[in-house]
Amino acid sequence: MSQGNFASKNIIISASADGLGWCMATVLIDQGHTVYLSDINQQKIDEVHKHPLFNKRVFIDNVDVGNPESVKSYFKALSQKITSIDVLINNVGVAGPTGPMEDLTIEDWRQTIDINLNSHFYFTKFAIPLLKKNKGGSIINLSSTAGLFGFPLRTPYAASKWAIIGITKSLAMELGEFDIRVNAICPGSVSGDRINRVIEAKAKSIGSSEKEVKEDFEAMVSLKTFVDKEDIANMASFLISNEASKISGQIMTVDGNTERMD
Repeated sequence: MSQGNFASKNIIISASADGLGWCMATVLIDQGHTVYLSDINQQKIDEVHKHPLFNKRVFIDNVDVGNPESVKSYFKALSQKITSIDVLINNVGVAGPTGPMEDLTIEDWRQTIDINLNSHFYFTKFAIPLLKKNKGGSIINLSSTAGLFGFPLRTPYAASKWAIIGITKSLAMELGEFDIRVNAICPGSVSGDRINRVIEAKAKSIGSSEKEVKEDFEAMVSLKTFVDKEDIANMASFLISNEASKISGQIMTVDGNTERMD
């Protein structure tokens, strides 16, 4: 895809000092975009501060995504740098607890919903006026294949990711008249520390080995493999490009074709 198809954009990415968020940021920076990042992990933020592009095309602040006042303050500070944005990527999310519902704590449930769902509301609420000032743009919500299938022992996570699909479909209808497109990406199992922790937790919960759980996860998809962070970043890059100018309200799975989740 040629560079000409990627006019420079102002892009907000939540939870983006590490992992998938940072991968998306670096891919988009390489294409000439300016990224406005946030994270709660100060150590990772400090590492971003040392990046050679920091204060050129990278900006980052410490934000507690589960706290609406923290998100509001972030957007207030952001409005002093820019008057409009082109793209919001709601990337923030946690794996949540693993186990039967009757064994989960109320706090674990609330925390998963607050971070995975409510944070999307907070960021989107404050981003919409900046997108409207831009007279169009794109919102990308990170859901999961867990938002398309039942996911035993991961009910809070699945509930939050199903909700993101509903938000995406509804907002695409609500914001279409303002030329704001809204889509969701549903990754499958993404290679990295997070899925390793999920595998470890499930192995412990069911009394199996981590190797067996990993092999079972891989067996759930047609391509028999996990996806990489770059696969998700490339889909996000496509969705904000000119080639995707008529794509809205869609659920884009990047998962090797999930056949089951059990």
